[in-house]
Amino acid sequence: MAYVRRDAGTLTRAEQRRFVKALLEVKRRGEYDEFVRMHIEYFSADGEHALRAAHMAPSFLPWHRRFLLDLERALRRVDSSVTLPYWDWTRDRTTTSAPWTAHFLGGDGRRSDHQVTTGPFAYREGNWTIKVNVTDRVFLTRDLGRPRNPIGLPTRSELEWALKDPVYDVAPWDSTVSRGFRNKLEGWGGSARGSTAWRNHNRVHGWVGGDMLGGASVNDPVFWLHHAFIDLQWHRWQRRHRDAGYLPAKPPRRGDRQYGRIVARHQSLPPWDVTPAELEDVGRIYRYA
Repeated sequence: MAYVRRDAGTLTRAEQRRFVKALLEVKRRGEYDEFVRMHIEYFSADGEHALRAAHMAPSFLPWHRRFLLDLERALRRVDSSVTLPYWDWTRDRTTTSAPWTAHFLGGDGRRSDHQVTTGPFAYREGNWTIKVNVTDRVFLTRDLGRPRNPIGLPTRSELEWALKDPVYDVAPWDSTVSRGFRNKLEGWGGSARGSTAWRNHNRVHGWVGGDMLGGASVNDPVFWLHHAFIDLQWHRWQRRHRDAGYLPAKPPRRGDRQYGRIVARHQSLPPWDVTPAELEDVGRIYRYA
């Protein structure tokens, strides 16, 4: 029977505690840091002449869907009642709303060094030391809204802009495409440069700031709530465009600059032995409330 992923803003205090407790236990067991390592390993950009599975490519959505499933299975081995909640950043848009409460994910980082000092993931609590990172910093950091150079969360209309596109993705299947649901949701491109060009998924990473910037973003537990909401958008897009599907259906031919660099619908998605096609329908595993 499929279990249910729910809006983080609707969880009871007891449900929040169970989720946090399970996450801390996965961290204590050493499993969590392996998720961080994997995300860093697969954080490849357009400019790298190798396979891009997790970012700036059509498989952004199925790769993260499987990634979330693996974490969720680890949580449910600890507590079978726990599922991944999602953060609806089109509704909970302040630095004090869900999930930024002291008893859930904790709040913003302090001004001096952006260290998170509240909540169960604060370094001083002793349960969330950053062990795998791209720097030598050991504490969780955030810079919600980036007050010194403000950035806003995406709006419902910006999300709708992505959802209404009837095509999943288009050539050249990278961060430069201006059409297609995948890149409009992932959030690259635009006529502006830097963070002002970020949209939807990318903008949220920029709004949270701190550890959520870059390959080690998994170190912030909000990564999972954010990506659960992104996964929900893929589900909503699939329901809206029932005749559309993952693209490309076939891999680029030899001589194409994307040859060997992206995953087609029926190709294996590393590091798992699963294809994007097999991840298009997970209704037997979970559903969204």
